[in-house]
Amino acid sequence: MRELILTRHAKSDWGDPELPDHDRPLNARGLRDAPAMADRLAATGVEVQRILSSTAVRARSTAAVFGAALGVEVELDEELYLASAAKLLTAAAGSDAGTVMVVAHDPGISDLASTLSDGGITHMPTCAVARFTWQVDAWDEAVTRPADTWGLATPR
Repeated sequence: MRELILTRHAKSDWGDPELPDHDRPLNARGLRDAPAMADRLAATGVEVQRILSSTAVRARSTAAVFGAALGVEVELDEELYLASAAKLLTAAAGSDAGTVMVVAHDPGISDLASTLSDGGITHMPTCAVARFTWQVDAWDEAVTRPADTWGLATPR
């Protein structure tokens, strides 16, 4: 079995217009939602082998909360910052983990969720967690088709 968990970064702070997009931190809602969603995911008993995250402050902060809740070290990848759906899926498949989480941004993360759910997920709100599973032994089989099962959890 292969499982991909897509997580859109938690809500970010737009308070400083001079701050570069890459450096925007989480706002109060993001700081509240990330631990709640991480705890919800951890409570399912999922065993994530790898967490890949964009290097943007809001994404890596979100990933760090999930990493702590799941007991997994976060791996930062600058290629995931504003990455396309194809790039996100390639990174996940390249991880060679049975269960991998990717923390990234829109529009790529929503586009990928839509593709993998065969249109069932049209938008990933901030801090949403989408899970996709395939009953296959290798990522090269999984990436060629929509997931066998999928689900979406949101903070609201």
